[in-house]
Amino acid sequence: MSGNEHDVHRSAKSGRFVKESTAERNPRETTTEHVGGDKGGDREVHRSASTGKFVTETTAELHQSTTESQRV
Repeated sequence: MSGNEHDVHRSAKSGRFVKESTAERNPRETTTEHVGGDKGGDREVHRSASTGKFVTETTAELHQSTTESQRV
């Protein structure tokens, strides 16, 4: 990994960031994402701004002011 590329870990239940050690202890309850780099990924994901949980594209379109989208 170079520059600002790194992995982040989130609780699948709460959507909050967790430590790498927590993700290793609870792999079924966490998600790991590779972020950063010079170019975006090939898929787009959407999250609720209030909970941090993933939402569908339809939900993101209906609630544009309370969701964020990113390429991963």
